[in-house]
Amino acid sequence: MAERAKNKVIGKMGENVAAGYLKNNGYEIIDRNYSARCGEIDIIAADSKYLIFVEVKTRSLNSLDRPCKWVDKNKQRKIIKTTLLYLCNNKDVKGNRMIRFDVIEVVYDNVTKSVIDINHLKGAFDATGVPH
Repeated sequence: MAERAKNKVIGKMGENVAAGYLKNNGYEIIDRNYSARCGEIDIIAADSKYLIFVEVKTRSLNSLDRPCKWVDKNKQRKIIKTTLLYLCNNKDVKGNRMIRFDVIEVVYDNVTKSVIDINHLKGAFDATGVPH
């Protein structure tokens, strides 16, 4: 399998794992893979207090960097712009909830073909694009 196609399959698996994790922890999944001209949001979830825009990063166990390191300022800006478009097109979704940007890291073992770790970084960045 070509490397790009393999990465896409692993990325989709990570998104499915992250969505399952969120559901199991009481979040409602509102939308997945919302795409606009300026970017994509992997998962849009909600709890009673927040409408949450989630970026999922899946990396192999052997990766030198933590998955969240791939959510740089440029990626954050794209997510924020896409969020604004989503909110303009889906005015009824937000309600009284505040907005939060999360990153979920999924660490995958290529040998055992299993998920080793899930790390949920709540409020990983804010609308200014500056990491907390």
